[in-house]
Amino acid sequence: MTKVLFVNPLVREEDVPRHVPYGIALLAAIAMRDGHLVQVYDANAWRLGEGALREVLGADDWDVVALGGITTAYGSIKHIVRIAREVCPKTTIVLGGGVLTSLPREMMGWLPEVDVGVIGEAFKTFPEILDRLGAGDRAWPAVKGTISRGPGGKLAMSPARELLHDLDSLPFPAWELFPLEEVYFPNSQVLFSEEGMLATRRLDINASYGCSLICRFCYHLGIAGDMRYVEGKDGELNVEFDRPGAYTRVIRYHSPEYVVKLARHAYDRFKINFIGFLDENLMTMDQSSNRVWMREICRLWKENGLQPSYLRDGSERTESWTGIHWSGTSHATLCTPEILKEMRSAGCSHLVYGYESFSPQVLKRLGKGSTPKTNIRSFFWTLEAGIRPIPNQIIGFPSEDFDSIRDSMGAWERLGIVVKPFFATPYPGSEWFAVYRESIEEQHGGDLEKFVLELGDATKITAVISHNFNAVELLGLRELMLMKDRVRIDEYERVWRASRKIPAGHPSTLYRDPSALAVVGG
Repeated sequence: MTKVLFVNPLVREEDVPRHVPYGIALLAAIAMRDGHLVQVYDANAWRLGEGALREVLGADDWDVVALGGITTAYGSIKHIVRIAREVCPKTTIVLGGGVLTSLPREMMGWLPEVDVGVIGEAFKTFPEILDRLGAGDRAWPAVKGTISRGPGGKLAMSPARELLHDLDSLPFPAWELFPLEEVYFPNSQVLFSEEGMLATRRLDINASYGCSLICRFCYHLGIAGDMRYVEGKDGELNVEFDRPGAYTRVIRYHSPEYVVKLARHAYDRFKINFIGFLDENLMTMDQSSNRVWMREICRLWKENGLQPSYLRDGSERTESWTGIHWSGTSHATLCTPEILKEMRSAGCSHLVYGYESFSPQVLKRLGKGSTPKTNIRSFFWTLEAGIRPIPNQIIGFPSEDFDSIRDSMGAWERLGIVVKPFFATPYPGSEWFAVYRESIEEQHGGDLEKFVLELGDATKITAVISHNFNAVELLGLRELMLMKDRVRIDEYERVWRASRKIPAGHPSTLYRDPSALAVVGG
């Protein structure tokens, strides 16, 4: 039996804390199930500063301080592990999540305070670490799915940990360890639909792991997608990520029965009225199950009394309605009018669509399988089903050009919307990062850690991967798009062509195949 302190690092500091960290909540539940003593300090929820962190770290003789998260939490993680090592010099510090998995050797080098890193999925690896600690065994290289320090600080990477395929064997997340009433429920509102805006007690669920799509900007959950273990010339293991043409995907999902039982548990215990599905793509799972999975979830949602009562009764919504509204992700080519209607009947309020662009050439190169036609079709299908479609877009793709910008503006006019695009960002673990890493490092003076520290939610430019535009041009062009100012976009294209000696009538692009590219962003 070990004493474990989980620390949830700060993320998206520009916004209020909205999401209970699902991975930590699951690992905490697993550790408690196995008889370990568990506490959680949710630094992202409380945001009380270094003093509170030091008090928590010094409050007990912790055997383990465990933390993890996405790459954008790296700055907070770096601060936390430094303080943890200072306050708890003998405690084993364990780091996991996408931040470690995407760059295991780099992270262990940048964070000398970390004793052992968990690469990939932690459902089996973390319990083994705790059991070995309880037995006084710190031979981390013997634990699959880890990276640790050997003699002289040399890093040792163990063989890959196999994935957990029986997801229903997982316990329910330990939501009770987090400040639900004080922080998360007051920040339940999701400003994407009327039902989401009125949510007062929201929790999130991860019903599946993995995605069948390529999406070159996406990091597909490490060893469930893009990552492979390889043996170097020195005999040491390392990881590498997909480059164009070599892809692997592993698709796993909870049974509909587990999903609905978990939702019912949250409804009964925490009195929730909204659930956000965190899945990469709900429609991928539905397609992978031969169109059974989502239909069964909707049927069981109703049978277990979770369908909003006014939808069940066909009446107007009043303040006294019962049940749970929910939201998630969808895909333009995988949704159907029939399943969308069933989802709405069960309480789905909005679906996020990664449309990314309405340019045929951009979409073809993304590997997402969608077209401008399927993007537009899915938008209206979703509206007709009574669900609000939430379109996401990106600007600054490698092949972004003036025509692709106009294509998106034309689609906005047809749909009656305006979308403020995110900036194309090569997050570690994505194909874009693997292809453009040399350029990314050059843009940050050869310091990759500086790039990682600057990463956020893609609302600012951290590295340019566009072959045609620099950062200033992308910022300006996005503003002109939002103002619907085609005249100035046309004016600038003439200036741009003249400076690059590209005659009118020729394609407005300098794009070349990534495999032949040395430096981009200029």
